[in-house]
Formats: sequence, C-alpha cells, structure tokens
Amino acid sequence: EVQLVESGGGLVQPGGSLRLSCAASGFTFSRYVMNWVRQAPGLGLEWVSSISSGGGHTGYADSVKGRFIISRDDAKNTVYLQMNSLKPEDTAVYYCTTDFRPTLRGQGTQVTVSS
Repeated sequence: EVQLVESGGGLVQPGGSLRLSCAASGFTFSRYVMNWVRQAPGLGLEWVSSISSGGGHTGYADSVKGRFIISRDDAKNTVYLQMNSLKPEDTAVYYCTTDFRPTLRGQGTQVTVSS
C-alpha cells in the first residue's frame, strides 16, 4: 500500500521556523520526484516545492523562495520542508505528493502562523 504521512506542523509566531517531514512507503521512493503542496482555508491547492530524484534539482514557488528549503533522505524514505521566516499567509495544511502517484496525498499537517 502506498502511503504518505506528514508531520511536524504546529502553531508558530511570525518569523519563526518549522520543519515538516513526510514519510513515504509502498513504492521505490528514491526514483521519484517529491513535492510539497498546501491548502489555505477556503482556497485551492498551491504548489510549494519539488525535489528531483537524487535531490540534485529543487524548485520553489515565488511565495516561499528564499525562505523554505526542501530536502530528502532516500535511506529513510522521507522528504523534508524546512520553513523559515514564516508569515501569516503561510498558514495552511501542508501535504507531500509523489510523481509515482500524483493524486495521492496523506492526511496533511496543519501549519498556523499567528501571534
């Protein structure tokens, strides 16, 4: 069974940091692009970041560029999103996805940025 399990969200003040994790199982993790997407209240899904197989290439939405860093650990089948300088507009449920099965999402992890 293919599974994605996100964790690491929480409540943080503006300017703070969080590190999200997504543990994957049920497919050959190292072979596939991994992505982070988010959904703010009342809005649709927004692509946040992607990392290539092997981790040599990354991409970021303009809204997070310079603040977020995506990485992966193929030995642990895990992808991470280091989020720095968080803003209230980063408040959303964050999901990881995989190009192995693009429609699959986990339960997500809630990130709330508020003072």
